[in-house]
Amino acid sequence: MKIGWSIPFFLPAALIQAAEYKLGDHTFTVPDGFTVEIVAGPPLVNRPIEASFDEEGRLYVTDSSGSNAKVTEQIKNPTHRIVRLEDANGDGKFDKSTVFADKMMFPEGALWHDGALYCGAVPIIWKLVDTDGDGVADQRIKWFDGKTANGCANDLHGPYLGPDGWIYWCKGAFERQQHKRPRGQIINDRAAHIYRMRPDGTELDSIMAGGMDNPVGMAFNGTGDVFFTTTFFSFPRDGKRDALVHAIYGGLYPKKWNILNELVRTGDFMPALSHLGPAAPCGLSIYESAVFGEDFTGNLFTCQFNMRKVQRHVLSPSGSTFAAQDLDFMVSDNPDFHPTDVLEDADGSLLVIDTGGWYKLCCPTSQIAKPEVLGAIYRIRRADGKPVQDPRGLKLDWKKASPSRTAELLDDPRPFVRHRAMARLGKQGQAAIGPLKEVLQKAKSVAARRNAVWALTRIDSAAARAATRTALADDDPTVQQA
Repeated sequence: MKIGWSIPFFLPAALIQAAEYKLGDHTFTVPDGFTVEIVAGPPLVNRPIEASFDEEGRLYVTDSSGSNAKVTEQIKNPTHRIVRLEDANGDGKFDKSTVFADKMMFPEGALWHDGALYCGAVPIIWKLVDTDGDGVADQRIKWFDGKTANGCANDLHGPYLGPDGWIYWCKGAFERQQHKRPRGQIINDRAAHIYRMRPDGTELDSIMAGGMDNPVGMAFNGTGDVFFTTTFFSFPRDGKRDALVHAIYGGLYPKKWNILNELVRTGDFMPALSHLGPAAPCGLSIYESAVFGEDFTGNLFTCQFNMRKVQRHVLSPSGSTFAAQDLDFMVSDNPDFHPTDVLEDADGSLLVIDTGGWYKLCCPTSQIAKPEVLGAIYRIRRADGKPVQDPRGLKLDWKKASPSRTAELLDDPRPFVRHRAMARLGKQGQAAIGPLKEVLQKAKSVAARRNAVWALTRIDSAAARAATRTALADDDPTVQQA
């Protein structure tokens, strides 16, 4: 899950010193005081694309076969796979790989949630379940079917889990899709969207719409703000094209052209948070822990496929949105380095996924497919970072913990523990409402009260809604916003 908070100051870029690491055919540049190491590569994983951790720390990675065949052909004969990587000896490097699902259509997203892996593979989001615990999915359930597959396979990216417990995904342009919203309104257009549904597959909703080509990555901060990366946010000129965007519910976004004629416009188009040029940004994450330093907490990290780098975006509140300072964080000198995903591990390190040189489908800057140039997964650490004890909370007895005990973990310093507590409280249902109300009324921690709101949103009852509304009177504006 990708969620965090923002730090209201900028860093002087000129003061950031760099360090270099030679790994294989790459020389990586990172800020001084950070280290880079390879933690997985062939034959464990060949051309990784996206990844997601489960509660035990196993990493589910979508892995390309290297095929650039036409989308119609790939749907008929899917050749990609999903592997599950494990670190058996706890040294931070993966040493075991299991094929969790084979014969997958181009898998452009991975989300582990509530005992299943959700994978976006145009035109379907699959819910993949391993019912017998052997590491192989034996159930494949169509959780969502977008029913469209354009020539670039950008109809679907994700999914991602929001702090509200809903599952979100990105729809790229420009195939027409029709969906029914909760109150009966019909979506029927060719625009790009961010959609969401409850995990039970009900109440499809649209967060934003726009004329951009291909929204891809998503992340959420602690108050529920949505951020996404996209290609062709604007027509190329003056160094602009792709962007990092703060999504406002109901907002309409560029680029301005006839694709938007079917949508209601009530004012100006919404702006970009950062213009990234021809970066082809994809994976997006928000850093939650303080292991890298408090000035990193709440920073966004974007993978920029074309630029051979991961960039750090330091957020600062600016009116009703944010301003961002964009800083290079990890850069390779190798033209075949193509980062596609970045995610925080429970110990506060960052994993960066390099898919290698295989991809050229509809990519204007990757005209030569190099399937023989394989990818890898890298880990970035802070050299003097303080070790996190039991970072996933595996020593806690989650099954026996009462709702009151679970609610005490809502402001735990370990991000993975906080998220698991929110999910657990949501599943505890009515029995959790009382303890969550008590957190809202008595907890001194702003984070605890904010996360109590998010836990309550996962309980579908009138009593939970009534408890949630009491947070509108909270002294802290971030709790009110949540």
